[in-house]
Amino acid sequence: MLYELAKPFVMTVVRLCWNPTISGQENIPASGPVILASNHQAYSDTVFLPGQVRRSVHFLGKGEIFSGRGPIKRLAAAVMRGLHVMPVDRSGGTASRSAIQAGLDVLAQGKVLGIYPEGTRSPDGRLHRGKTGVARLALASGAPIVPVAMLGAHEAQRGRRWFPRRHPRIRAVVGAPLDAAQIAAEHAGRSEGEVLRGVTDAVMDAIAELSGQERVDEYAADVKRRQREQREQDAAS
Repeated sequence: MLYELAKPFVMTVVRLCWNPTISGQENIPASGPVILASNHQAYSDTVFLPGQVRRSVHFLGKGEIFSGRGPIKRLAAAVMRGLHVMPVDRSGGTASRSAIQAGLDVLAQGKVLGIYPEGTRSPDGRLHRGKTGVARLALASGAPIVPVAMLGAHEAQRGRRWFPRRHPRIRAVVGAPLDAAQIAAEHAGRSEGEVLRGVTDAVMDAIAELSGQERVDEYAADVKRRQREQREQDAAS
């Protein structure tokens, strides 16, 4: 309910301040389960993308957002839940399976699930190796995967934690749906891991074609960790 009430107000403010645009929205099916698979350039993606999509979008959010005990953090957690952001433990193992199940529950209800296959924000504006959760969700649910490219967000929010600059203008470009089962069939006879990787790479290829980003065959989280270690070494020297 909070999502539906807040969306018009929030997007009125967003349009007045940043005037984002979206193209290709006709590629999102009007009904039934759908997976929106987007690159992740900045914090603002999670507002500018679902805010412009006609259907309600449910995102999986990192569990740390919901774990605070102070009144402000508790209020923020309640607001995030009201805005269809679901807490997910990203520590791996059983936690990863719980995240997949949470996504499948959304799709089983015929809703739209938003997911960032890179797993975290790009630290450098490039498109990083996708995690296979998007493939698992699509193959288990039968939902089409709609690739999305967010453009301008990295540059607009560079050096800023919350509020992006007004320029460059942030754009969302929505591509044609992908059939995960059809892609998986092209990898018939291979191991499950190879099939999942093949589907995931096809999704990342589609996002790259829309975004024009440089591809990196490395997880964004690994790049972030290496950058953090380098900063620590520089500070200690």
